[in-house]
Amino acid sequence: MAAHLKKRVYEEFSKVSQVPAAAKKLRLTKPSKSAALHIDLCKATSPTDALQYLLHFARKPVEAESVEGVVRILLEHYYKESDNSVRLKIASLLGLLSKTQGFAPDCIVDDAINTLNNEKSHQVLAQLLGTLLIIGTQLPDKIAVIQRLIDVACKHLSSTYFGVRNKCLQLLGCLGTVDKPLSKETDAGPGAQTSHVRDVQSVISDYFQDQDPRVRTAAIKAMLQLHERGMKIQQTIYNQACKLLSDDYEQVRSAAVQMVWVLSQLYPESIVPIPSSNEEIRLVDDSFGKICHMVSDGSWVVRVQAAKLLGSMHQVSPHFLEQTLDKKLMSDLRRKRTAHERAKELYASGEFSSGRRWADDAPKEKVDTSGVNLIDSGACGAFVHGLEDEMYEVRISAVEALCSLAQSSPSFAEKCLDFLVDMFNDEIEEVRLQSIHVLRQISTHITLREDQLDTVLAVLEDSSRDIREALHELLCYTNVSTKDCIQLALLELLKNLTKYPTDRNSVWNPILICFCPPSIQMSEVPWCSAPNPGAADYIAVLVLVFNAAKSCPTMPALFSDHTFRHYAYLRDSLSHLVPHLRVRNLPAYLISKMFLEQSLNKMFAKMILICVTYRDLLRLGELQTELAGSADFCATYLHCQLLLTKALQEKLWTMAVPLCLKQNAKVSTAARQILDETYKLEFLYSGLETQQIATIHNVRLQAKALQLILMARSKRGVDRVLGVCEKFLQDVESFQRLFMTELPHFQDSFVEKLLELMPRLTACKPLDLVKILQTTLRQSRFIHLKLPEQIHRASATIIEPTGESDNPLKFTSGLVVALDIDATLEHVQDPQTTVKVQVLYPDGQSHIIHPKPGDFRTPGPGRVRLITQVYLSHSAWTEACQVEVRLLLAYSSSSSKPSASKPVWNESLDGLPTSESCIEGTIHLSKPVNVFIMPKPARR
Repeated sequence: MAAHLKKRVYEEFSKVSQVPAAAKKLRLTKPSKSAALHIDLCKATSPTDALQYLLHFARKPVEAESVEGVVRILLEHYYKESDNSVRLKIASLLGLLSKTQGFAPDCIVDDAINTLNNEKSHQVLAQLLGTLLIIGTQLPDKIAVIQRLIDVACKHLSSTYFGVRNKCLQLLGCLGTVDKPLSKETDAGPGAQTSHVRDVQSVISDYFQDQDPRVRTAAIKAMLQLHERGMKIQQTIYNQACKLLSDDYEQVRSAAVQMVWVLSQLYPESIVPIPSSNEEIRLVDDSFGKICHMVSDGSWVVRVQAAKLLGSMHQVSPHFLEQTLDKKLMSDLRRKRTAHERAKELYASGEFSSGRRWADDAPKEKVDTSGVNLIDSGACGAFVHGLEDEMYEVRISAVEALCSLAQSSPSFAEKCLDFLVDMFNDEIEEVRLQSIHVLRQISTHITLREDQLDTVLAVLEDSSRDIREALHELLCYTNVSTKDCIQLALLELLKNLTKYPTDRNSVWNPILICFCPPSIQMSEVPWCSAPNPGAADYIAVLVLVFNAAKSCPTMPALFSDHTFRHYAYLRDSLSHLVPHLRVRNLPAYLISKMFLEQSLNKMFAKMILICVTYRDLLRLGELQTELAGSADFCATYLHCQLLLTKALQEKLWTMAVPLCLKQNAKVSTAARQILDETYKLEFLYSGLETQQIATIHNVRLQAKALQLILMARSKRGVDRVLGVCEKFLQDVESFQRLFMTELPHFQDSFVEKLLELMPRLTACKPLDLVKILQTTLRQSRFIHLKLPEQIHRASATIIEPTGESDNPLKFTSGLVVALDIDATLEHVQDPQTTVKVQVLYPDGQSHIIHPKPGDFRTPGPGRVRLITQVYLSHSAWTEACQVEVRLLLAYSSSSSKPSASKPVWNESLDGLPTSESCIEGTIHLSKPVNVFIMPKPARR
């Protein structure tokens, strides 16, 4: 019986063991941030441990869905914690969590407000108010929440701690509204009680007179915050702000200056009374005088701010504006003469101060106190003080303010000319440079006298290249008063060329010579008639004269025959410097423009016409600077068509594959060259429209198709043709996505035929696709390139090194030698990231150097100056060899993502690259310059 029972149990167990066990379902959950924080805080045995846990937790990101739970844990620990530093950190974390992306902090507003009720620490209370400010700025549309926060701020404004009052004022400035009253206050009088409504501005203005300067500063900034939010500040604030201009603390005065300026812009025509007088004045004039007075403030920070704000007060009366340059300063109600005036008077009388009597040289002229106007003493000599300030930051701000005011007032520009010219002699280079730039900006309103021109031209001796080039540009646009000034300027410029030969480009710049007036005559230029003039001097003067003739139609009639011959030569060799002159009935510019418009039509003619047109376009780009970009662009496009036409006419297509190896290599080189030219067309020229870019991509597809066909005809390319076919079809689909709107302009083109055959191409075999591409490529027509409105070609010219020196740079082998690079860049987009310097050594090594962003300077629109150093190093050589230096333009083109559909033959080729996601390369931006270097072996 026992044996039978044992057998039965064994059978049942066998059946159960054969049944598969049900799989357990796993649910992946993220670890709870709030639970982890709760565990950490519970483990803390001291406030220091809790603070360490909180600091560690603050470094970790928190998801939006976990924020509310974390906040509950923090608040729970907040109520239990007795240490102020821990509660302060928790309050800080509450504000930090409120800014979490995707979290709505309105669910924690009640809890955050409740924490204020029993808080005794002023620092923690201030931090909690800062947290409420963060929450309020995250909920601008929650009117009820904003009102509660404003009420909280008003409630705690009576705190004795300055930090709490500061935070309350910040809350009112950032969240307060004008249309709703804050609260009602009751005034207790002897007989009755009256209540009045307090608005946000009146509450904030009460703290302009707070005993703590930090609170006064916060109150002014809160009022300015209201202004920045679009709320109009009441004019009654003006008197209170003016009183704060004489505050003992720098921060208060700085904020008060800003407030006075804001009110002057809001109420410029309002009339305000002058203290201690029956007179009235416009508010903008009164505020102008008060801000002028702050230019003499004891803090240089306030002086800088006051000088900057003066430049934006364009509505001030001309009378007060001109007083800022008046040297008759007021001192203790006595008129104080300038040092020049006192010296002149003593010189005329023959008497000087002996120093034996006290104040024997004091000003004797009394001034009637009743006739003194406070606005006069404030505005009088403000810019004189600013331009003579000991801090160069104040002087720069004063120069910039003068520029801004002079641009809107030609009469003021004439009056401040002497002061700006005097700043050319400042000891700080930055001040001198800014003064030159400012004078350039107001050049249309001024005319330089001979004495002023002497001071200006003296700067040509400055050792700073930036100063000299800025002065060259200033002379481009400056008018001079007499013809003698012209000869003086010419002499100094020629001396500049002799002393600084590297300045020739900026001196010969076509903009520079615009300062010559049309009244100049050939007989008044002695260099033109000199028997043996210097070549550089003669060319420089001719360039000046030809540019002056552009604005004076009568001058060409005075030219002699040899002058016309020189004009023809210089127009051909220095076309970027010599302008077009109307020496014939039809201007040369119009003839060239008509030629350029008609040139593109020649590309549809025979091959010989394409070659001739290509040659003519290259020459046109050299002669016509205005059309150089468009001409070069069209010439490069024609070159692509020329290479493609020649490649398709080769015997390659009618010969057997083994017999066409030489032709195959020739066509392959042409295809590679076409690709390079298309990248130049796309990245070297600016101002292209979408249609031109689409045309360039069409040519690029033709070149890629040509490469694919050549690869399929070679034995080595059979294994690679699969992946290349897939990438080519993806490029076609990418073209369709990027240029969908431009497809109507591509009728009978290569890309249109491919898009029509796209379903067939994705389904056929690779070799069949190659045959279709070959037929389509030879049958497709050229696309007519629409001439863009304005195209600029990026270019660069290396000024230094010139490559003309035969003296090698010698240095010890293995060490480095610094080579100065000075180059000008034209129409280069984002040069800080795209321009590189390439150094090519004789052994084939090539180094690419990335210039620092600070090496790029912008002397004018569209022009960039690169002044940098590159370090050369190499092993020892037996003799000096040339190193080639040039500038490169780096480009990067990211194509769109490939399509999800795959051709049928590539179902198992998942490991191959799906698309050419990023095309990177470099384009030659400048001509190479050869530099001799000589690495010598180290001495032992």
